[in-house]
Amino acid sequence: MSALTGARPLLRVSARQDARAIAPWIMGISALSASSILAYAWIFPDREDRAALATALGGNPALSLIFGPARDLMTSDGFNAWRAGGLGAFFASLMAVLIVVRNSRAAEDSGQAELLASAVMGRQTRLGVSVMLGVAASVALGVICSLITIACGGGVASSLVLSATFMCAGLMFTGVAAVTAQISSDARTASSIAVAAAGILYFLRGYLDSSGAPGWTQWLTPFGWLEATRPAAGNRVWPLIPTVVLAVIAVAAAFALQQRRDFGQGVVATRPGPDRGGAVTTVWGLAVRLHRASILTWLVGFAALGLVFGNLATSVGDVIASNPALSQVAAASGAAGGAVTLGFIVTILQITGILAAVLGVQVALRIHAEEIEYRVEPLLAGSLRRQVYFASNLLTALVATALGMLVAGTVMGTIAGGDEVSFGDVLGQAAATVPAVWVLVGIGFAAVGAAPRLRLVAWAGIVASFGLSILGPTFKLPDWALDISPFRHVPVVSASSPDWSGLGGLAVVALLLMVVGLVGYRRRDVL
Repeated sequence: MSALTGARPLLRVSARQDARAIAPWIMGISALSASSILAYAWIFPDREDRAALATALGGNPALSLIFGPARDLMTSDGFNAWRAGGLGAFFASLMAVLIVVRNSRAAEDSGQAELLASAVMGRQTRLGVSVMLGVAASVALGVICSLITIACGGGVASSLVLSATFMCAGLMFTGVAAVTAQISSDARTASSIAVAAAGILYFLRGYLDSSGAPGWTQWLTPFGWLEATRPAAGNRVWPLIPTVVLAVIAVAAAFALQQRRDFGQGVVATRPGPDRGGAVTTVWGLAVRLHRASILTWLVGFAALGLVFGNLATSVGDVIASNPALSQVAAASGAAGGAVTLGFIVTILQITGILAAVLGVQVALRIHAEEIEYRVEPLLAGSLRRQVYFASNLLTALVATALGMLVAGTVMGTIAGGDEVSFGDVLGQAAATVPAVWVLVGIGFAAVGAAPRLRLVAWAGIVASFGLSILGPTFKLPDWALDISPFRHVPVVSASSPDWSGLGGLAVVALLLMVVGLVGYRRRDVL
């Protein structure tokens, strides 16, 4: 029997079962690219509008951190490469990670892999099939995205190169996820490590782009390799070669690691639990313990973000001074150096708040995950009331997200605080952003508590807030649309007369959403 015996029927069944989970990723990333082409011609029809766009966005360090450098904003293909290039590659990486871990390590955790292994199946089949699915999804993304983008008016060469970067991002992190699935003791840890690696490498790319680092530094991160293809501004294909090499090496390493670990275990062994229950003997302590590793990891990440963003804030003035067009805009608007730096910090804290909301939504979705894995029912079978169990996770999410914002604000204020912007201004702005974060967290808990089938609305809220807060003003959206984002209502605390009424409104909305979740969870059936 060969190592991949049974791969064909397992691949066929797995592809059929996973198609509904894969299709939204492919269509969403393709829509990100196609909508850039369509929106550009609609919103910026004249050369004057495009020149103003290039002036406003060309040297903005906050946007370079997220999207990368804007090399050509005078054409629809150049705008598409800027708006969709970095984010599309990052989302493709997440897609690949989830596909591989779901079809490899998660199958072991659920016992499904053991059942399959009892039949005629090679030892490497399960990992081989998960890698094949990741590769197939990445290739499908590249093909479908290029076809849709070209059909919407994108240039052939530029669209093909841009879509190829998405495909190669998926291929790279197919290999990364295959490795973490062998190292980790469970699927959750495997996904967390792979996603954290993608996030760190992506923000490293953003920091290098925003800080004016030498050009060679883009080769320090795989996302820099993808950026080096320069879609619509060079259309170079050769930087994709190292991405394919990395994918092949990672997959080979994953197969080698699988030969050296026990079934159901990771290369890194799980530590034994404590002799006594301690704090976990209460539902509040249990909630903290279940989320402790994730929260600590996020807090370290927030501290790192504060360090990176704080350093960038200190150089915003230099970036503006080195860009004549931006200097003229700042001078015309009467924005002094402190105002420019403060505006950058406000934008960065909005981005940090969106990331903090991801942490809160993860805590909310853990409730549903525990339900479908039949871990909640034994707890509720005793004297534990539903609303107390729900509230313990809710309080954990609220405290963790607030703490994350304060950690980021403290580190950022320590580094960026000075004559132009004080430490108190930065920390106060971080604290004022917390209610907006809680609104997004409240959406997640309301969905999980009242209607778990609608739980994806929590991610939709985060994505919508990001688009409205960061890109909404650029696309000249009306005020009523921009007001949908909770971050729109966060005042600038250091302004001469800040409007605090927005925070009150956010607090009321967040409270109502949490009440909906609590009442819904008490009344609905538990899986």
